[in-house]
Amino acid sequence: MNSKQYVARSATIAARVLGDETMVVSAVKSTLFTLDEVATIIWEAADGATPLDDIVAHKICTLYNVAPEIALNDAQRFVEGLAEQGLVVLSDRPITPITALEGIK
Repeated sequence: MNSKQYVARSATIAARVLGDETMVVSAVKSTLFTLDEVATIIWEAADGATPLDDIVAHKICTLYNVAPEIALNDAQRFVEGLAEQGLVVLSDRPITPITALEGIK
């Protein structure tokens, strides 16, 4: 998998950070998701402009004692799961707000 993967939050969700967790509601599926502390860090950094490997290296690996390869693998699986639920858009190029809207099916 390309390590220069970009992730952006979908325009069809609502989210609120509550302490170390984030609650995300999908407007499309009317489903509530709860993100833990590490997932919240990735979620908040998912701006479409920062590669996932940079998020992992500069946010996750600096806060937690985890090998970069393991953290990146876990983060990739996590964002792929979010993408399957329509909560984020993934790309091998930076994602603009228009691109994020086009990624919604």
